[in-house]
Amino acid sequence: MKKFFTILGILILVLISGILFWVNSNLKDRHPGYKADLKIISEKPGQLSAGFAALPITPVVTDTWTDKDGDNEYDPQKGDAYTDVNGNGVFDAVWIAGMSNSKPANGIHDDVWARTMVIDDGKTRLAIVVIDAIGFFNDDIIDARSRIPAEAGVTYTIICSTHTHEGPDLMGIWGESPFKSGVNKKHMEYVKNQIAASVMAAVKNLRPAHLSVSEDLTGAIPLVKDTRAPEVFDSGLRLIKAIDKENGATLGSLIAWADHPETLWSENLLISSDFPHFVREGVEKGVFNGDSLMKPGIGGVAVYINGAVGGLMTTHPSLTVKDPFTGQEFKDPTYEKTAAQGKTLSLLALNAMEKSSEVIDSAGISLVVKTVELPIDNIVFKLATSLGVLDRGTTGWMKMRSELSVFQIGPISFTTIPGEPYPELINGGVEAPAERDFKIDPLEIPAIRDMMSGKYKFVFGLANDEIGYIIPKSQWDVDAPYAYGRKDSPYGEENSLGSGTALILHQNIKEMLGELNEK
Repeated sequence: MKKFFTILGILILVLISGILFWVNSNLKDRHPGYKADLKIISEKPGQLSAGFAALPITPVVTDTWTDKDGDNEYDPQKGDAYTDVNGNGVFDAVWIAGMSNSKPANGIHDDVWARTMVIDDGKTRLAIVVIDAIGFFNDDIIDARSRIPAEAGVTYTIICSTHTHEGPDLMGIWGESPFKSGVNKKHMEYVKNQIAASVMAAVKNLRPAHLSVSEDLTGAIPLVKDTRAPEVFDSGLRLIKAIDKENGATLGSLIAWADHPETLWSENLLISSDFPHFVREGVEKGVFNGDSLMKPGIGGVAVYINGAVGGLMTTHPSLTVKDPFTGQEFKDPTYEKTAAQGKTLSLLALNAMEKSSEVIDSAGISLVVKTVELPIDNIVFKLATSLGVLDRGTTGWMKMRSELSVFQIGPISFTTIPGEPYPELINGGVEAPAERDFKIDPLEIPAIRDMMSGKYKFVFGLANDEIGYIIPKSQWDVDAPYAYGRKDSPYGEENSLGSGTALILHQNIKEMLGELNEK
């Protein structure tokens, strides 16, 4: 009996040691000592060059499935079955990220992309890459950057996600179950290689260019709904068109707006970039009513980039979208509704580019980049990181590496934020409701756009990381009674690193903008 307990004790010790080793390997820093910190202050303007490229990152959907009970979740116990197209005896699922677990794709509606804009002032070369994904972790961004060869001459690469809820899972959260990652490692390698290839292609396409900057700060308001009080939007369209200085051709465009690309909502089973697909198609190729061209496009490569989508900024199923030509109204989440939204945004963008713009011929690029450490206070995130469902390392006990950048090109200033900030952090309007969890006044002031210099102020969300919702601490609300008359806890907090995240980011951005504005 003594021998039995001795063996049992050894087995338990081995098991515990194995679990600890496994957890430790999941928490291990993927890039020890990595810092992206950078400071470049331009002394004088230079001739600008711009280059664009678009490469697909679309997954291969091999096996399809039958959703017998129509709940949009794969469950064989309910009679759901897959078609083993390649005959390997395994369901080769492509898990769609954004709405629920166990949601495999049944095909491709439109390609998802890595689209890149490169700007060069003769001394500094910036690459802005946007991928059609719900999010991309900083560890993976560092991996992708490492694949860009030195001869590309890129000073700094910004990699953002559109936040589409209809693309393949690149974060791990939306797999077969909450305890199984949805990331296909082979596809992840493909995505990283395509990101690097898109940067190299954009560099190869560099041409002396004018930048034409325009905006429409009100036209897109009817297309987005704020589902959490206080109602504060980041609904302005901000636009940059790059024009070949020698032949006048459009090289490409950058379209910045803030809204969750989830207009298709939860029943869609096809891979799609959601409304950004229709926006980019309209800006590049023109806006059509059936087969009739109603508004010519400008050509080039259109890059759509998202902004402050926290709050939650969404084209909710309760929000009606009208077709801009027929007037037909769409409420239910369909591709027709998504197309109508995309057409409307395209028209707003094209009209703004025509009616009013400022042309920039030469400018210097000033840039400040900072690596930051953020505490992981969310218990679910702690568990998911420990189990490897969230495949990102830590830089200390439950701390993660992330990244901020601010830069300026002539009268255009930019701030990049690694997640989904609430618009009140960007545009002002942070409140301190009576029922808030922390009895404090608003801390994240002044608003980020108020601290940015220049005439045109772009804020990129989901940039160089996806850390979830970034919520003002004075609006944090997980304990009853709930603010604004709610009967339950609001959604954002359960997908946030913690109540202190916004303040850490705000303080760092304030310091960085101070450095940038000292020039």
